[in-house]
Amino acid sequence: MSHRVTDGLGYKEMDIISVSSSRRKSENLPYVHKVGVPPKQNLLKEISATVKETFFADDPLRHFKDQPRSRKFVLGFQAVFPIFEWGRHYSLSKFKGDLIAGLTIASLCIPQDIGYAKLANLDPQYGLYSSFVPPLVYAFMGSSRDIAIGPVAVVSLLLGSLLQDEIDSSDNPVDYRRLAFTATFFAGITQFTLGFFRLGFLIDFLSHAAIVGFMAGAAITIALQQLKGLLGIKKFTKNTDIVSVMRSVWSSVHHGWNWQTILIGVSFLAFLLVAKYIGKKKKKLFWVPAIAPLISVVLSTFFVYITRADKHGVQIVKHIRKGINPPSVDEIFFSGEYLAKGFRIGVVAGMVALTEAVAIGRTFASMKDYQLDGNKEMVALGTMNIVGSMTSCYVATGSFSRSAVNYMAGCRTAVSNIVMSCVVLLTLELITPLFKYTPNAILASIIISAVIGLIDIEAVTLIWKIDKFDFVACMGALFGVVFASVEIGLLIAVSISFAKILLQVTRPRTAILGKLPRTTVYRNILQYPDATKVPGILVVRVDSAIYFSNSNYVKERILRWLTDEEEQLKENSQPRIQYLIVEMSPVTDIDTSGIHALEELFRSLEKRDVKLVLANPGSVVIDKLHASKFPEMIGEDRIFLTVADAVLTCAPKIELEP
Repeated sequence: MSHRVTDGLGYKEMDIISVSSSRRKSENLPYVHKVGVPPKQNLLKEISATVKETFFADDPLRHFKDQPRSRKFVLGFQAVFPIFEWGRHYSLSKFKGDLIAGLTIASLCIPQDIGYAKLANLDPQYGLYSSFVPPLVYAFMGSSRDIAIGPVAVVSLLLGSLLQDEIDSSDNPVDYRRLAFTATFFAGITQFTLGFFRLGFLIDFLSHAAIVGFMAGAAITIALQQLKGLLGIKKFTKNTDIVSVMRSVWSSVHHGWNWQTILIGVSFLAFLLVAKYIGKKKKKLFWVPAIAPLISVVLSTFFVYITRADKHGVQIVKHIRKGINPPSVDEIFFSGEYLAKGFRIGVVAGMVALTEAVAIGRTFASMKDYQLDGNKEMVALGTMNIVGSMTSCYVATGSFSRSAVNYMAGCRTAVSNIVMSCVVLLTLELITPLFKYTPNAILASIIISAVIGLIDIEAVTLIWKIDKFDFVACMGALFGVVFASVEIGLLIAVSISFAKILLQVTRPRTAILGKLPRTTVYRNILQYPDATKVPGILVVRVDSAIYFSNSNYVKERILRWLTDEEEQLKENSQPRIQYLIVEMSPVTDIDTSGIHALEELFRSLEKRDVKLVLANPGSVVIDKLHASKFPEMIGEDRIFLTVADAVLTCAPKIELEP
């Protein structure tokens, strides 16, 4: 019917109808919702909300609301000592699981602790001390049900390396030990402070990729250090880099290696690795790799004793001091030249220990589906290390290998740590003299088998597939530890993590959007090749907040998109760009530099006869734009709720322009 009407009209009448219908179309556009401006907030309330969201995002005081004063006191006491909260519901069935788990991790921790103390260049008993007091403190204050507390390989190596740079452990063992206690004290202070002031988010600045690389590098370095005990070498380098270690190993091949030591070490290392493989393949046999180190110590000690292999060059532990932890408050440096050194070492060791413990705690909490308060964990870890430094302990934290065994053994609460502490207490009081003939080679084998698990090949492969920059961070940390030192590796890990943050902040992603077929949705044309551009309109999305650090880049990048697009249109003899729409959904915030950049962008576009349009600015952004009177500059009618609304409004105007 429309064809018949049109056919009956003259050309002049048809032109008049066409123009008038176009005008009616532009005048009678569908309803477009305006962008809402949030009501003005009280400055004090705004600051209060920001502080709350930054430091109290989990709303830790919600349980105290509308409670009587006596109840608030009880809740406060339980918040500091969670054992008095879950202890009310403790039962015999839970104790059975905790008892088995505690005995299992004790059998694993005793030989490991003796070896880890050697990594820190301390006497063996200090490793056992650190598995007696700190786990008891943590059991009362910690919120994780699965984490097993004690010395760990990476922190022991880091602490030993940093302390050795200040004091030689063989020349001045007393001051070395005192500096170790001082560093432990300040590690605890650092952890407690971060938790108390709710600054736990600071440890998240060390990326997962950097941690994976650092742990792998530390594992390789620790394993290489154990070649001294495994091969029976007496004169060994004190450097930790792979070049120095391998030079030291090969220079002593003809006169320093002891075949009896090698036989003991390699045999039991093979036994431990097989036990580990069995436990990995059959989850029900988790106790096999857990008890294997203790069996190795008992068998090797008995073998050395009956054969008197120590008379043939096999190095043994010799003496472990009997008895519980002696007080060490008077040994901490609270003044003098070593105070600052102890503080520096303590902060570094405390941060690394904290990162490892929180990561382990969160892993097992997610597996058992319960919430872990990171800040509360930091307070617990800090308190246990402060108390530990006063009771002859060095830095303790969550051990991944022991925590995994604890989890597999069926632990129900932190009582498993108390059971482990009781077993270590009995060991210190009764059994330590029996370790006299334990060969150093067996301790080296135990440490090597333990740290192998820190090299996560699957994680490294996944990092390579997901993010190449993360892979660079991972490899940088790994090679820094292996070829330089633990400190250099840690510095590289932190530096690359910060470099990535800076790169992402200063160089945010931007994209050109196109309309998806049969929808009103606009998406990245690189992700959706079938998305089509709107003639005469360029839609650009900014995928970041616009701050002083990236505002100039964002402005220049948008103008470069426009220039490239105009050149392409000119080559194809297509209509020029008349509207530039900036999709601002991902722009979570903007500062004065960002607003200034938008003003400069507006002026640059005016010179090119291109109109600036904004789509979907968030509440924070639109509030700041109105405060700066930017909408008055570009026009209130140039800010839309969606890109589709903006295109719907701008497209008809393009048709009317010559």
